[in-house]
Amino acid sequence: MKKISIILAAAALLGACAQPKPQAFSVIPQPAEVTINDGVYCVKGAAVHFEDDLDEASMAAVLRFIDALETATGVQCKWEEGGFNFEADEALAPEAYTIEIDKSGVEVKAADLNGFVYACETLKQMLPAAIYGGKKAKADWVLPYASIQDQPRFAYRGMHLDPCRHFWTIEETKRYLDVMTAYKLNRFHWHLTEDQGWRMEVKKYPKLTEIGAWRDGTVIKKDWNSNDGIRYGGFYTQDEMKEIVAYAAARGITVIPEIDLPGHMVAALAAYPELGCTGGPYEVWTRWGVSEHILCAGNEQIYTFLEDVFTELMDIFPSEYIHIGGDECFPEDKALPWDNCPKCAALMKKLGIKKGPEAKHYLQNYVTARVQAFLNEHGRKIIGWDEILEGELAPGATVMSWRGTRGGIKAAAKGFDVVMTPTDYAYFDYYQSYERDKEPFGIGGYLPLEKVYSYEPLDGMTPGSEDHILGVQANLWTEYIATPEHLEYMLLPRMCALAETQWCAADAKDYDRFVTSLDHTFEILDAMGVKYCLDYRGLIGLDRQPARASVAMAEYMATKEWHW
Repeated sequence: MKKISIILAAAALLGACAQPKPQAFSVIPQPAEVTINDGVYCVKGAAVHFEDDLDEASMAAVLRFIDALETATGVQCKWEEGGFNFEADEALAPEAYTIEIDKSGVEVKAADLNGFVYACETLKQMLPAAIYGGKKAKADWVLPYASIQDQPRFAYRGMHLDPCRHFWTIEETKRYLDVMTAYKLNRFHWHLTEDQGWRMEVKKYPKLTEIGAWRDGTVIKKDWNSNDGIRYGGFYTQDEMKEIVAYAAARGITVIPEIDLPGHMVAALAAYPELGCTGGPYEVWTRWGVSEHILCAGNEQIYTFLEDVFTELMDIFPSEYIHIGGDECFPEDKALPWDNCPKCAALMKKLGIKKGPEAKHYLQNYVTARVQAFLNEHGRKIIGWDEILEGELAPGATVMSWRGTRGGIKAAAKGFDVVMTPTDYAYFDYYQSYERDKEPFGIGGYLPLEKVYSYEPLDGMTPGSEDHILGVQANLWTEYIATPEHLEYMLLPRMCALAETQWCAADAKDYDRFVTSLDHTFEILDAMGVKYCLDYRGLIGLDRQPARASVAMAEYMATKEWHW
């Protein structure tokens, strides 16, 4: 009887990997070099070994992968040699990694934390999607024999989130970071201030959150004279922001905070009206759009205010880059307070700025340069929206090109570093279908999955300026996005298309291969409990209604609107 029991136990152990079928290789973004060989390696209960040269952060990243594997398989791994082996390799480029899988096990090498994070995400995507589900699942827990060498095309691979128009909790923000991690993005642009809400706790200026973080209602769709009457707002404490910074850093993501200036500052002016040209009173905006009320460039008090705010911000965010906004300061259809402000007039006279249509741009340049000099003194660099190019921009600034690609092309030709984030390809608040009646109400525009995928960041560049393109980012503004389900629907799978533009060489992109890989990605997102759009399959909206075959693109183009 004892002999039979031993035989049955051995058979059960063998059966755990009997005739296993590996997951089809559907990794997004597609690795640079992949060779799939015959044979599979069973990872259920596999051994795990770290070489001595692995740093603590990289070990923690690997342990998150092992924990997910143990949870999904229901079997603990053994801490010994002979299975997974993780080894530092300084010969590899930053963020690069290699994976070798054969009968002896899985050999993973990387030079840094990010490389190990990305190697683990590739391994997870090569396994059944249930590894993302946080619970035990029955599946063929095997990896195909393979050889992978991988590294990104661009060093800056960003995603932006606006918590000012609609507020996202710390847990919702972490979920956003989890999706970024799965697809190897490494910059999180956190837009923390706006006309409609100031979201960062500043201890020296408590009214910024006591007053500036709350608005007395919100406009209903695009009826500018309406208000739902519901008090709305929220803010992040400094401890909460530090929590997000640490959570992101553990996953290879740098958080780049934004304090938008000198425009988009109505929430701050509502709290401290003396910072504006007129002295107010101001109210936190309840509608969308661009306000003419901005910081008073001629008031020395604003520079003290900004330096104080950035001093506290730098204690929270270790990022080399700080985003200082700079966009939409001068709405064309409104009188500008700077034009009639004695303090601004005195400053322009002192600076030798001549009156005329360009005067306001040179005055904005002065504000930008003051902030840039202060941040540079503290070892930081600025990024600003492409409006900061108008007039004269001080050397060392980085430009984020959002109004199409021309601003980025111009900035790179002038020797400025650039992050490309054009509305045409990278504004994820735009509609994904031309059948707007079936989509959640939105801001306008039209940006389907295929167009996101088609973007080539170096098109139109001046020869020799290509190295100034640091990378690509997509932006997710939230005027009309108020729930996590809607947010995720707008993000995915467009962010997956973005990830391939950021990561893959231009000649390695293949839309048909990408779309095929999305089948596995949707299984992963289902396991994570994340919503996504299926418009490219003809299923539109959160409830996935079938597309109307008779609707022509021309019908959409006839009613096309942009933004607000």
